[in-house]
Amino acid sequence: MVVVMDPLKEAIVVYDGSCPICQATMAWVMRRALPNSLRPVPCQSEDRLMLCPQISEEDCMRAIHLVLPDGRVLAGDRALPSLFRLLKRWRWVAIVLELPVFRHVSPRAYAWFATNRFVIARLAGFCRTGSPCEQKGRSKSS
Repeated sequence: MVVVMDPLKEAIVVYDGSCPICQATMAWVMRRALPNSLRPVPCQSEDRLMLCPQISEEDCMRAIHLVLPDGRVLAGDRALPSLFRLLKRWRWVAIVLELPVFRHVSPRAYAWFATNRFVIARLAGFCRTGSPCEQKGRSKSS
């Protein structure tokens, strides 16, 4: 299913609202976004169900999704170049991410980071003690 949006409206970025790294990244992105270009929607929100019913909760917990104004949906590493094109002074990153060497490596690198984001968040000090993030970030050996 393709959601057709008004071409003058912003793209929608669906992210894991329970992940502190994802929250911090989205705050960083929104401070740099071109005016009226991007609408952040946490995966866990009712807005996602209303605006992006084609993105399941399971899929959106696995990777960031960017729904473009023309209705196309890009996920994970494939969303990043288009997302960077919407940021002031960061468009050059889109060009770098589309170079063959990065296009070859980025799917695996993104998948690894997304799978381990709670462990990374805990190790980087993003999780508060006792929070769900802190619990999700514990490895089986700790």
